[in-house]
Amino acid sequence: MQLPSSLVQLANERIEPFDCEGFLPGAGPADATIMFVGEAPGETEIHNGIPFSGRAGVIFDSYLDDLNIKREDIYVTSAVRSRPYKWGQTRAGVRRKYNRTPNQKEILAHAPVLDYEINRVQPQWIVPMGKIAYWRLLGTSPRLGDVTGRIQTHPIRQWEEANEAYIWTARNYNIFPIYHPAAILYNRSLEQTMKEYLNTLAAHALHI
Repeated sequence: MQLPSSLVQLANERIEPFDCEGFLPGAGPADATIMFVGEAPGETEIHNGIPFSGRAGVIFDSYLDDLNIKREDIYVTSAVRSRPYKWGQTRAGVRRKYNRTPNQKEILAHAPVLDYEINRVQPQWIVPMGKIAYWRLLGTSPRLGDVTGRIQTHPIRQWEEANEAYIWTARNYNIFPIYHPAAILYNRSLEQTMKEYLNTLAAHALHI
């Protein structure tokens, strides 16, 4: 789906004060039934322009394999479209950029982009992956284990420019929170749990 150039320009202007680089649009058909929402692109994604194509992307692709669907069947995007980074040093003492978690101001800078995609796609199911996506959509930061794998029917937050505040959508969405793929990289014990969650998602969203 092509984003309006004015929207991309606005997003780039608003993210400029922060330590972020690049811009990665979401990917997928404009009539997708399921929209996956991640956190932010990393170094690999910014360089090759493909969402979830780094190490976490291997896990994300395994999610889709478990659902028996392809990337062409879903829309995948993120709360922030630029790569948030921090400076650090390698073991050899070389200064380099490392990925980091986006902050709330950075999420807000790109809020209109995600709002546009959701309004355009109108997915039947939204799958926030991890705490950042969950907070962006639902405004709270619960313990993930308390909400993952459970269906919620709820409005989501969208940014209202006139009042400079998040407001709730008039529409209720089917929300199915899951762990961010990166979480599996650091905790392989979650793999079986995720398979069970994805079976639940398939049964309800794909009627398998």
